[in-house]
Amino acid sequence: MENILSSLIFQKEHKIKGSLYHYTQINFTYNSNRIEGSKLTEDETRYIYETNTLIADSPSTNVDDIVETSNHFYLFDRMLDTASEPLTENLIKEYHRILKNGTTDSRISWFNVGEYKKLENEVGGLETTSPKDVSREINKLLEEYNSKEKVTFSDILEFHYKFEIIHPFQDGNGRIGRLIMFKECLKNDIVPFIIEDNYKAYYYRGLSKYKEDKKYLEDTCLLMQDIYGIKVKKFLTPSN
Repeated sequence: MENILSSLIFQKEHKIKGSLYHYTQINFTYNSNRIEGSKLTEDETRYIYETNTLIADSPSTNVDDIVETSNHFYLFDRMLDTASEPLTENLIKEYHRILKNGTTDSRISWFNVGEYKKLENEVGGLETTSPKDVSREINKLLEEYNSKEKVTFSDILEFHYKFEIIHPFQDGNGRIGRLIMFKECLKNDIVPFIIEDNYKAYYYRGLSKYKEDKKYLEDTCLLMQDIYGIKVKKFLTPSN
């Protein structure tokens, strides 16, 4: 399991088709975007990744869905390149800039792509941090997180919950937050995981109930970790 990061980087650099990297790019991009409302199917996502074109007569015509899918592929690559680096404010902003580059949102001045939100927002009906306080709260969160001698699975989930409650960007917070979880698992030799769209309701429940009971989010993420772990074993276990 400790070879996941090195395997993903090797497979990326050598453009190995049908590999764990290939699977992860498609599965991660499809599910994370789908959770946020993308209408692209998994087959359409795969086709964009493998051919850089759309399936003929595809019913999905939202340009932003297509742009953000392509951006997420590049974002995942950038995350792998920086997986071993400390988590910083500038790195998080860079991730956001990559995800939203070229979208309709990026042409709106107040949207502030790659920078913190200017307008109030909310997540799941919950209040989030005021725009004027975002930088302070993110730096406080990063200082607390980066001061840990050994980061655990629970620490990563705790960071994710606090990041989502701050909701630092106008849009894209969920996708950036889930990417950060994947990165930090790789960095700390923890089997990473992908939140699947089929489990979106459980994931959202885990976030909404986190202060009352962390078990909801932990159980969902552990299940997702088990599912990804099976794929890791399939792709990385040498055959006899």
